[in-house]
Amino acid sequence: MIRNWPKPRTLIRFAALLTLAAMTQAEPTSLSASQQLGLEIAREADRRDLGFGDNASELTMTLRNQYGEESVRRMRNKTLEQNDDGDKSLIVFDNPRDVKGTAFLSFTHKAGADDQWLYLPALKRVKRIASSNKSGPFMGSEFAYEDISSQEVEKYSYNFLRNESFNGRNHFVIERDPVDPKSGYSRQEVWLDTEEYRVWKVDYYDRKGDLLKTLTLSDYQQYLNKYWRADHWLMQNHQTGKSTELSYKGWRFANGYRDRDFTKNSLARAK
Repeated sequence: MIRNWPKPRTLIRFAALLTLAAMTQAEPTSLSASQQLGLEIAREADRRDLGFGDNASELTMTLRNQYGEESVRRMRNKTLEQNDDGDKSLIVFDNPRDVKGTAFLSFTHKAGADDQWLYLPALKRVKRIASSNKSGPFMGSEFAYEDISSQEVEKYSYNFLRNESFNGRNHFVIERDPVDPKSGYSRQEVWLDTEEYRVWKVDYYDRKGDLLKTLTLSDYQQYLNKYWRADHWLMQNHQTGKSTELSYKGWRFANGYRDRDFTKNSLARAK
């Protein structure tokens, strides 16, 4: 199974993961070796992004239909890391005029359904996103509500599939299956590079098991000598021919955000 790994330190890292999985297997568990290895890879990716505190950025969302016609939206995003739970995030739309002032607030949880709210300025009210609607499209895009929450390790079960090389990088390919039965996906396949554990590609399979969408990430930049952020996200829907591209810029860390900056009562005043 393991072949075409040109860098010795990558082999050492992979062997260490195998050893860790074997050690964990000594504990009472129902996980197979490949499941434990997939879990350890996901945990390592999560561990490497711990401690960023908060961040903010501007982003452009470009929606394309099956005929290549485009519509563009501009937004601002900020995130607050939580020590004992998933992240809190707030997205505010600045234009075009028909969506200006729309704000989306998400509290991601390690266990249980996420809390999500959408402020609609035309109606001047806050709408709670029901957990049964988490697979629905976010603001008409190819991203579902569940895609734009922080992807907590505890929300999935895992399986190591293989190693694979493309674009000059070696990758771990793992499968993660949503724990939540209300998820719109039966499973996901994730490509993480073996050097920095950054996600470069995700294949999403619908509840019937058919390939639904592919997310491709690119143009990673490192901040604070530790934290990696991708400036371009492209979600392609294979079943409809539509796509949505997110372009980020102006990443800023250590903004001093607090919990009070992420409350549903302040959505209408989000700036």
